[in-house]
Amino acid sequence: MKREEELMTKLAFIADRYREVEKSVGDPEVVSNPRRYRDLMREYKKLEPLVEIYTQLTAWETDWDQCQDWLVGGDAEFVALAKEEIPSIQDKLEQGYAESRLLLLPRDEADDRPVMMELRAGTGGDEAALFAGDLFRMYQRYAESKGWKVQVVNVNEGTAGGFKEIIARVEGVGVYGLLKFESGVHRVQRVPETESQGRVHTSAATVAIMPVAEEVDVSLDLSDVRRDTYRASGAGGQHVNKTESAVRLTHLPTGVVVECQDGRSQHQNYEHALEVLRSRLFEREREKQHAEQAQTRKTLVSSGDRSAKIRTYNFPQGRVTDHRIHFTSHALPSILGGDLQGVIDALHQAEQAELLAAQTSENS
Repeated sequence: MKREEELMTKLAFIADRYREVEKSVGDPEVVSNPRRYRDLMREYKKLEPLVEIYTQLTAWETDWDQCQDWLVGGDAEFVALAKEEIPSIQDKLEQGYAESRLLLLPRDEADDRPVMMELRAGTGGDEAALFAGDLFRMYQRYAESKGWKVQVVNVNEGTAGGFKEIIARVEGVGVYGLLKFESGVHRVQRVPETESQGRVHTSAATVAIMPVAEEVDVSLDLSDVRRDTYRASGAGGQHVNKTESAVRLTHLPTGVVVECQDGRSQHQNYEHALEVLRSRLFEREREKQHAEQAQTRKTLVSSGDRSAKIRTYNFPQGRVTDHRIHFTSHALPSILGGDLQGVIDALHQAEQAELLAAQTSENS
């Protein structure tokens, strides 16, 4: 069996850095600096699984060396024991090396952030709005299964139900990392409730998943932001408002417009709108980076192109197809019911395969 010396050297450096960070997070000066403490804790959590696998690999390599010594200089009993143990240790080492290579792949620093999720009805009129509602419920149920918090910040309801547009903040562990490949155009093929002839129609909705931007991420000059207020509107309840609690922000340099009306007050709507605006501007910069990366490496699984048709939900055949990775499932009701993990896992495995292939070609 070939020992992965170069890989183990990298992991040893990471273990050294992990111990440095572990010591730093206990420093009173660091604890008194919230931003520094937060950044170090993020690094600590990111390095922890690598250090755990490195510790295990080190122990298995020691066991391997011991077995090799027994084969050479041991008595018959130790030689038999070594021959029995070596296949198991070899399997553990090979799996551990493979897991380490995956953990060492470039990781998006935004993966652990909460997200702003925007869904908009596309082509298809009322049916597209109904489909946008179906998609939002799908993500809501998936979020519930993960223990995430979903907070709606703006809604524009469809005339026949569903949503022309809905924006929600989703917060929890690893939210962006799991949802980032959902951005794009989702199509549905089904017979609308309003269709008397039983014909299958194709409609679409657009999903945008944006990591929530912090103030340090975006240089936002509030003098470049025009603020307008108006009365919230809607079907009833909190949407009917006699005061101008709804807020519209326009970023003059880019023309980006954000509206929020689902908060309890004008101040709350303003804060929500400002967070959405920062996140949209942050995502614009990230999309530029994605475009630059795409010039050097063609990616099947891209989170940067919202205009790309990524998935079709075919009701007559009970089929869901992700066109980027040619993934097909015939569990459409289950997926729309929030059981998205299989689709998400397939997308991440495809990304990992691409990154590993790119890394191998660079090293060869």
